Parts: sequence; structure tokens; C-alpha cells
Amino acid sequence: MVEIFVKTLRGLEKIAATKIEEIIPNCKAIPRPYGYLGIVLVKNLPIEKEKALELILRNVEEVEKAFVVDAEVKASLNEMAKVAAQIAKEKIDSSETFAVRTTRRGTHNFTSIDVNIVVGDAVRKATNAEVDLNFPHKIVWVEIIHDKAYISITDSRVEHHKMYIGKPVILPILHKITVAQVPYTGPKEAIKKVGVRIGRSVQTFEIKELYVTPFYKVKAEELSTFIEGIIEGINSRYEIQRRTYHRRVRKVEVYVQDLYQFVRDRRGEYIITTSTRGKSILELKDEILRIFSGKKNINILIGAREGLPTGIFRYSTIIVDVAPSITISTDFAFTSIITAFITALELWNALPKFEGRKKSK
Repeated sequence: MVEIFVKTLRGLEKIAATKIEEIIPNCKAIPRPYGYLGIVLVKNLPIEKEKALELILRNVEEVEKAFVVDAEVKASLNEMAKVAAQIAKEKIDSSETFAVRTTRRGTHNFTSIDVNIVVGDAVRKATNAEVDLNFPHKIVWVEIIHDKAYISITDSRVEHHKMYIGKPVILPILHKITVAQVPYTGPKEAIKKVGVRIGRSVQTFEIKELYVTPFYKVKAEELSTFIEGIIEGINSRYEIQRRTYHRRVRKVEVYVQDLYQFVRDRRGEYIITTSTRGKSILELKDEILRIFSGKKNINILIGAREGLPTGIFRYSTIIVDVAPSITISTDFAFTSIITAFITALELWNALPKFEGRKKSK
């Protein structure tokens, strides 16, 4: 009988199994059962399962998740539902919420979603607990390998959520930000690399829009290369986000406008100029809080090479130096500036908080 179900990163199963057998002598750790990567099955424990689990989690860094197997049953919907409900009576209180997480390996006449529905309904009826797919108190794990199902009920802390109740949320603020970036010029190969990095950065943060803003004549080939790099960077990052995020991703639009015209066009909006001549973020705390808590659009001006023309300073809401005594390279300027503002706003408790999602019953 399998007593502990272990999950690792793919390719680390044998290393994890070896370490488990070293710290728990006489046990049997089986890596890659039936050839399935990322799994180690632990049997023949000479000590209590809970103690063994504690030793594994404390000493085997390669382990991503591990939990005591409460039952090993035939992989049929009726059997899994029946046994899970029996275990749940002892482990899930009616005042708690739960979710079923199923991973199916092999060929079956049901899907993982079918298991979630049938097992979830049986547990709900047995405990009178509600289902919460996002932030449950307890998780019912159903790990299926061919004709066997391993069932375990654990605390939800086994999962590591990206979001949790009360965690600061930055997207609403980022969606108000327009960045005006002076184009980088020089060798064509360098221009393209800088453009790609900037494009990936702005798409990572999903700001409202990006303007490429020269303020004097620029060689057409250099400007074209810079814009091509930005678009390439945005597209590559966007495709990754679109495939991996469980929400709709905003693709950053790119425009071109003369910097002076851009500033005139943004009259009445907040304009943040970034320069080594500005004040530090902490010195501008009151102004920054006013800007980021307001409803107006926020425009951030970023220079390249020699920086921004000082004539623009007169039309700026604030002039900020995010890294006093340091001149940040063009390709890292945007990321450094945005990260500095996010960190400051979080420090000042000025970011909205995640409130959770609706429960599914």
C-alpha cells in the first residue's frame, strides 16, 4: 500500500526517492511509477506516516508537494466518491469549505472534471460543507494512476496560491499608466536588444500604453529598429501570458509622438518625469500618494542616453529620481521605475487589496 504520495519537478524523481530512503531507512520510495514523471510513491514506512511526511518535507528540497495517503482504492467514480466521503466525515467540518483536486494518469471512461463533480458532491452531502474552488479550508486530493486512486485530505496550505485575501493588487493602477519612452539610438544590434527588453517589460506589467517619443530628429532606420524591437518584445511576452494566465491579458499598444507634443496633449493629467535631477521617492511621498490615488491618467516620462530635456520639467507634476546617485540604463529604466513605485505604495499601504472570488456551490 502507498502511504505517502510525493510530487517533484520533472526529472528530479530519482534524486528525491534516494534522499527519502536515506532519511527513512527501510522504506521503499518508487520514482516514476509506470514511467510518470514528477511522482514518487513511498511504501513500507517503519515509522508513523505523519512523522515520515514531516521528515520528507523538512529534508528533501526536491519535493514540491507531499501528503499522507488516507486511502488507496479502485479508480472508479463510485468507489472514489464513497471512500472520500467517509474520510471527509472525520476531516472536514460543516463550517469549513473544501475543493477537490484530481490528477488522472492513464486511460479511463471518465475525466478529471467528472471526478471533481462526483467526489465533490459526495463530500458535500457527507459533511454539509460548502465548495470553494479558489480558497478552500481543506483540499480533497484524488491522484489516479491507471486502476488505482490515492485519496488524501489536507489543509489548503499545501497549495501555494499566487493570490490570497488581503494581498496587494497592482493591475488597477498599472492600467492607468502611460509611458513615454525616448528612443534609444546607436548601433543597430544594440538598439534592437534594448527595444526587445523594453517591450517585454511593459507587457509584463500590462500598462495602459507605450509612446515612443523622440524630441529631436532621429535616423529613420534607428527609430524603426527600436520600434520593431519593442513590438517583438511585447508579442513574445504576451504569448507567454496568454498561454499561462487564467485571466484575460491586456496587450500594450504602441504609439509614436514627439515628446513636446505628447506633454502638450496630456495637459491636465499627471506627468511624472524621471531624472537624476529629481527628488527621491520618500521625499515625494505626499505627491505620489495623491497621484496614484487619483482618477486621472498617469504619464511617466523616461529618457535615453542623455536623459530628458529640462524644459519638460516645468510641466511635470513631479520629478523623481528612483535610484539616487545611480544612472539606470535605458533597457532597465522602466522596470526599475515601476517596481520602485509599487514597492513604495505597498510600504505606504496605498494599494487596493485582493478580496477573493465568489464561491462555487
